[in-house]
Amino acid sequence: MNSKSDHEAEKEKKLTITNRFGDSLENYELPNESEHKPHVYPKKIPNRKNGILKNSDGSHGAVDNPYHEDVDLADILGTNWPKRAGAAAMILNNKSKSVTEPNSCEDTILKPTSPILTKVEPEEPIRFTAADYQPLIEIPGTELAIGSLVEVSNPGVCEDLYGVIRWIGIPPGSPKNVLVGIEAEDESNLKNVVTSDGRHNGVRLFTCHDGRAIFVPANRCTADRRFADVDNSISANRVSNNHAKKFGVADCPAIYGSIPPLEIHNSEELASICGKFKGIQGHHNSCYLDATLFSMFTFTSVFDSILYRHPGPQDIRHYSEVQKVLRDEIVNPLRKNVFVRSDRVMKLRELLDQLSSVSGLTCEEKDPEEFLNSLLSQIMRVEPFLKLSSGQDSYFYQLFVEKDEKLTLPSVQQLFEQSFHSSDIKLKEVPSCFIIQMPRFGKNYKMYPRILPSQVLDVTDIIENSPRQCSLCGKLAEYECRDCFGSLQAGSGLECTAFCPKCLKTFHSHAKRTNHVSKKIFSPKEFRIMAEHMVVPRLYMELFAVVCIETSHYVAFVKSGSGPDAPWCFFDSMADRKGEQNGYNIPEITCVPELTQWLSEEGARSINETSTNDKVLPEHAKRIFCDAYMCLYQSTDIMMYH
Repeated sequence: MNSKSDHEAEKEKKLTITNRFGDSLENYELPNESEHKPHVYPKKIPNRKNGILKNSDGSHGAVDNPYHEDVDLADILGTNWPKRAGAAAMILNNKSKSVTEPNSCEDTILKPTSPILTKVEPEEPIRFTAADYQPLIEIPGTELAIGSLVEVSNPGVCEDLYGVIRWIGIPPGSPKNVLVGIEAEDESNLKNVVTSDGRHNGVRLFTCHDGRAIFVPANRCTADRRFADVDNSISANRVSNNHAKKFGVADCPAIYGSIPPLEIHNSEELASICGKFKGIQGHHNSCYLDATLFSMFTFTSVFDSILYRHPGPQDIRHYSEVQKVLRDEIVNPLRKNVFVRSDRVMKLRELLDQLSSVSGLTCEEKDPEEFLNSLLSQIMRVEPFLKLSSGQDSYFYQLFVEKDEKLTLPSVQQLFEQSFHSSDIKLKEVPSCFIIQMPRFGKNYKMYPRILPSQVLDVTDIIENSPRQCSLCGKLAEYECRDCFGSLQAGSGLECTAFCPKCLKTFHSHAKRTNHVSKKIFSPKEFRIMAEHMVVPRLYMELFAVVCIETSHYVAFVKSGSGPDAPWCFFDSMADRKGEQNGYNIPEITCVPELTQWLSEEGARSINETSTNDKVLPEHAKRIFCDAYMCLYQSTDIMMYH
């Protein structure tokens, strides 16, 4: 037969074939075999999407091959493939030149052909980029979002796996699956888990330490029960008991409104607020933040503008949220109840971690200046405390000095003046708060084994355009000679660089000082008029806190009031611990009545001479002299204007 009957044409099944790129090819007609043939052996032809060749009517295609003969792939897959399909397309398309239309029903039976000997190169593995991932802000249908603390269930693999969500999204090729990237808080539980540094299939989705990142399905994540809030009144007792087990203290309510700093007038009043479970409870490397916050807000209001400034157009969207957590859940409870539970602090840590450029604030060891930069500069946009004559602004000042081998117990005042002299800068105005970093670098390097924190910081000679005294006669100074720094027996600091015209001429008539170069300094007009009838005042700032570090752990000495007789206390957010991995830290405030005497020049010299070995120093004396990291000073006069 040279042509097919209409009846036979109707019985033909049309197969829709697509190549590996999803391109639709011409319809290929495969006639059914004669009804008298007893056996049909279906062969499913794979395609790119689901591995099964489909007929035009939706049913699965099959090839009848009763003789068990080899099937020519060109007859099955067609001969109209595009060139980009590769070497296989060229082979299939070439078949069309030699294959002719069948002339009879018998010819429709597929005949064996020679096997394909041409080598086809395997496909390269598909490589994805970050653009192939669809990021999400939160896990759909839950309250879990980026920055949330979660626990991960992974039965049979590990136990008690906790961490922070760093990334949420939909991976390529799985539109219905939500993937969650987590930075684990403890590497010891990850021995049987595949980890990375924030990469998934080679694509970086977030950044953390290598071996701390895991990626899990969303349904394996639940909120970390250790930091659940007491919000459900029905289960309040049960949750309260649970919090007592987790934190040692059941209640730590938020307190709203304006709460002033604690007012302590004597040692007896200070003793009444001291003890365990006092201060800010530490958790998971939070000591850098606990010690700094306790110093900033417990007994002073110098930082209170942060708590009450209304948001402006330049502030970030989450400004008010951060401010409320800081004020209502940390500072106010600290001032009202002298205790802040660690889960309240964790809320602030989560926000800082999400909103600032400093990563790892919820779990890693950090320095106080990293926390201050994150909070003050990037989120709360606090006006810098220090305005330098160089035009720069800053929140704290790092002492940079050359070591003087003759100094065995330098004071902060000495190092402060050396640093300003060597850098040849001044302050444009007296700051309300002056945070000074000691000449050390973390726990690894200390320039001086012991430093005396000066109880009072004289800033008179570092203020630009401020009246100064002549170092010789005490009258109003009109000249400054930087070359005279350290030249006087009576004083070796910046004070000896200021002179009135008469004393400048007299002092520089000496042969050793004839090459000195002096310059005229600004003298306010009102002081020039009254110079003969008044004493030029000196400007002082008061030490109110010292943050210390020893073996990566931060603690703080904090003055409980203003004035020379105000008692000092010592604060440690992790002074003790109850339980092991699932336990909690116990914060403690301790009275240190001897500290005022130790910080005096006479007391410091005495204890330094009698205890040359650090090991025999009293515990708190060793901390304040050997471990000082950051000294905080305030001006009670300037505070009133801020």
